[in-house]
Amino acid sequence: MRAVILDALTRAQAARFAALDPLLPEPAPPPDGAVLTAALPGGERVAGVVVRTLHQPGAAQTLWSARDVRELHPIVGGTGGAGVDALLSRWRQRLEPSGPDSSCVVTWPSRDAEATAPLLAHGFVPLTVLAARTGRLPLGTSVCSVRRATPADLDALVDLAMAEVEYAALVGGGIVRPDARAIKRATVSGHLERGDPTWIAELEGVAVGMVEAWETDAQPGSWARTRVRAGRWVFVNCLSVLPSARGLGVGRTLMDAVHGALLGPRSAGSFLYYNPPNPLSPTFWARQGYRPLWTVWELRPADALR
Repeated sequence: MRAVILDALTRAQAARFAALDPLLPEPAPPPDGAVLTAALPGGERVAGVVVRTLHQPGAAQTLWSARDVRELHPIVGGTGGAGVDALLSRWRQRLEPSGPDSSCVVTWPSRDAEATAPLLAHGFVPLTVLAARTGRLPLGTSVCSVRRATPADLDALVDLAMAEVEYAALVGGGIVRPDARAIKRATVSGHLERGDPTWIAELEGVAVGMVEAWETDAQPGSWARTRVRAGRWVFVNCLSVLPSARGLGVGRTLMDAVHGALLGPRSAGSFLYYNPPNPLSPTFWARQGYRPLWTVWELRPADALR
């Protein structure tokens, strides 16, 4: 009986999402986890699945995430904000005690304004947005030299990557952990060894910016398929510009290099994550043609759930 109810809720939710935003992908089956159910005042029932993830010290995820993450996957059919509110209330009742390095997370369509009030009321903040771009924009005039990075650029790339982490920490998205530089060095080195495209920007021979991006297929069963429609996409992993060079057009020039090199006739588009509280990101990415698709609502620590 539970499977029948979940299936009906999933189909109704899919129809509602499709009406809200045609760029949203068809919903994937709910993940394995602890199932929550809640009832609305009128008797209609909603459900959700809670997945707990423990990130080990030294993992790359710990630079943008708590180590103990409880993520709720709501399945509320067509009930909208009322269903989300009922489910969050039920989650609070069932939430196990947690430590300071913990979080509750809900990823929800950005255009579903009905869910905003209940999420805020329960203590969540919109810390991250997955933004997508499907059109083409003309390339601008280069303001710096841009080239593909090589292993010889590792030290400069780590400095640039750390600049992004440190700025993200100011606006709530990043966490500068004691081992942050070592984590970034291992991550950047791994990308270079695998041949993942990385570009570096230079002004008068000095490295002032970098960007990592690569192609990914959104196929059934893949992570990308849960976030974007089927097809071949470009994922922009990290864009960073040194504070001294911000506002000069370095970021735009780097993104022109990415779009020019990776977006082809068969590309469905490109997507990336940014932090809405960051005073620079929303305006910059909108000018690049990106618009919010999913919002990642988060609260830290998990015990702060109201």
